[in-house]
Amino acid sequence: MQLLDAFKERFVTTASVYRAPGRVNLIGEHTDYNDGFVLPAAIEFYCWAAAAPRRDGKLVIHSENFNETVEADLDSLSPLGTKHWANYPLGVAWALLQAGKPLTGANIYIAGDVPLGAGLSSSAAVEVAVGFALLNHSGHAVDLAELAQLCQKAENEFVAPASGLWINLSPALGAPRMRFCWIAARWNTNS
Repeated sequence: MQLLDAFKERFVTTASVYRAPGRVNLIGEHTDYNDGFVLPAAIEFYCWAAAAPRRDGKLVIHSENFNETVEADLDSLSPLGTKHWANYPLGVAWALLQAGKPLTGANIYIAGDVPLGAGLSSSAAVEVAVGFALLNHSGHAVDLAELAQLCQKAENEFVAPASGLWINLSPALGAPRMRFCWIAARWNTNS
């Protein structure tokens, strides 16, 4: 697999691979944050995250799509500026830590074929794939609904563009096959 070869060349170790699909929304655009219904479906475009644990509390993340590597300390995560691709995986780590899930750190190599900026949730696919990797490598069980909620928290509070839960829930529940996911957005409220 090319992803594992690229990871090994960059990080000189082996990795596990995680993936999450993009999604298309069939009905309900802009209704999720108004307590409406949405019908997204996972699609056959994916984000892959090859990952291996680190024991030094650092995240070293390389994006093949952007040909850039970033490094961050888990004890001092902060956004890297407006619209920086790394804010999505860093935000997921931040949200996991905020939820009381200790992380060990990781080397992560991200690649994907979800078209960027096309409304197919490439950012959510990155978040879900990285979330799976971080949880698994830190010894935590993966609860798909909780992961989707934490990815939403990352987007709303770390990255900054407000998003509804369905954007992350669809990739989390849709992997590995295309599935439809009828969502009552009222489930998304904190009241």
